[in-house]
Amino acid sequence: MEKQETARQKKINALIKEEVASLLQNAIRKSSVKNLMISVTNVKITSDLSIAKIYLSIFPNEKAFSYFENIKNNRFQLRHDLSKKMKNQLRKIPEIYFYLDDSLNYIEVIEKELSDGKNPIKDTSSLKNRPKI
Repeated sequence: MEKQETARQKKINALIKEEVASLLQNAIRKSSVKNLMISVTNVKITSDLSIAKIYLSIFPNEKAFSYFENIKNNRFQLRHDLSKKMKNQLRKIPEIYFYLDDSLNYIEVIEKELSDGKNPIKDTSSLKNRPKI
């Protein structure tokens, strides 16, 4: 059973989410990369506030992996920049780890299948042909 987040964890999650999003937007602006959108979808910090897991959604999907690898390779610089922005709120800045949030891709696939007429809710015979996961 998963422990519930404390009010302090929720506050720090929101703060890290906002600051990391700002740092990434500024980095995109400075690099003059066109047609790239990176959003921070979720942040989860451990109960001892030592590790923050940051989930990112990157659009367009074709280039998401290369941009994500670039972000992961620069996580120490991002942590340093984050510490400059959050030095008054936190005594110790947590280690940050990035994860690619592909839940939007799953939603897109499900919506496409539902709109194509392969709606398993309306026609249960299509469930027999679906691959088992």
